[in-house]
Amino acid sequence: SQFYRAWTELPIGGIDGLIVTGAPVEMLPFESVRYWAELTRVLDWARHHVRQTLYVCWAAQAALYHFHDVPKHLLDRKMFGVFRHKIVRPNSDLLRGFNDEFSIPVSRHTETRSEDIPDKPGLHILAESKESGLCLMEDIPHRSIYMFNHLEYDADTLKTEYDRDIAAGEPIHIPHNYYQIGRAHV
Repeated sequence: SQFYRAWTELPIGGIDGLIVTGAPVEMLPFESVRYWAELTRVLDWARHHVRQTLYVCWAAQAALYHFHDVPKHLLDRKMFGVFRHKIVRPNSDLLRGFNDEFSIPVSRHTETRSEDIPDKPGLHILAESKESGLCLMEDIPHRSIYMFNHLEYDADTLKTEYDRDIAAGEPIHIPHNYYQIGRAHV
C-alpha cells in the first residue's frame, strides 16, 4: 500500500500520465457500476490535470460513453483470441513504425462500434479489425488514447484466462488464432 494513494491526493498541478484500466463489470450498464460516480469524477479531473490519459478495455468504453455518449454493445459470445488489426490512420504519431497490420490479444464480452463514434475534430479511429472491431482510438483535443484490446497481455494470459473460465464452468471457446495444431504459442 506504500505505492498507492487516493486520486484526490494527487498533485494539484496535475500529472504527466494516467492509465485507467478495465474491470470485470463490462456487462453491467455503466450507471449500475458501484463506483461510476467516483470514476466519472476521476475522468473529468484527468481532462484538466493530466497531460496524456490511456484508457484500456472497459475503461476505454466507459470514457467514450462519459465524454461522447458512445454506447457499448453486448456480444453474442466472448470475443476471445488473437486478431489481426489494420492501421486506419497511417499518419498517426502513435503508430509510427508499426506495420500496416499487427496482431493483438482480445478478450471482451462487449464492443464499441465504429459507426457509433461521433464525427468530432481530433477524435480518430487508429486501428481496427474486420473480425474483432475497434482496437485503438485517439482524442487529440483531450490528450486521450482509447485501447479496447490487450497489448499488455503476456504470452500465456489468454491460456490462463481460458483455463480459469473452463474450471469455473463458464461458457468459453478456444482462443482464436492462439494455439497451433499440437502445441501452444506460449
